[in-house]
Amino acid sequence: MVWLLDGRTVSDDQLPPYLPWLNPDELQRYQRFLRHERQRQFLLGRILLRFALGKVLDVQPTSISLSERAGHAPVFNGDGTAPGFSLSHSGPWVACAVSEHSVLGLDIEMLDGTRDLLALAEQSFDATECAALKEKEGAARVAAFYTLWSTKEARYKLASTATVDSAAQCISFPHTDISIVLCSELPLVDASVRIFDGW
Repeated sequence: MVWLLDGRTVSDDQLPPYLPWLNPDELQRYQRFLRHERQRQFLLGRILLRFALGKVLDVQPTSISLSERAGHAPVFNGDGTAPGFSLSHSGPWVACAVSEHSVLGLDIEMLDGTRDLLALAEQSFDATECAALKEKEGAARVAAFYTLWSTKEARYKLASTATVDSAAQCISFPHTDISIVLCSELPLVDASVRIFDGW
């Protein structure tokens, strides 16, 4: 399950009550961000993750404990087998995916057709991928570029936490403003996107 939140639907006034949800190391990281927008992304991501984990584990979001790891995703502190989860953000959008059964890698990217996508592709994609992209135009090229970009990012996140060396199952979800790609180590039972409106 992918949970998706448009941060523009959340006012700054709504956020302070959620700061006590953060562990001390999370709060320190939150306070180190210099840009207000980055602070919002971080806090919204941790709130969203706790709500999603709470749903999967059938516990209150406030009881979810996470620990920071430099350069890596947070660690779930709980009894039993930890659920797989992954976080991503792009512009005002924040997303997380949680699974009881599989390690996950999630990436979202805002669609931006004003960028020189072919130049970016030349730097990041192989020759076959670039050739396929050049055959497309307009919105089709934008969608194809960002789907491929998100797939590579999601696969990278998955590979950094996967327990076995196996082919990933990757799913791209349609959206008008962002690319959404979820990769999993094992086949997923519930592969869907849910808009978060728990405010």
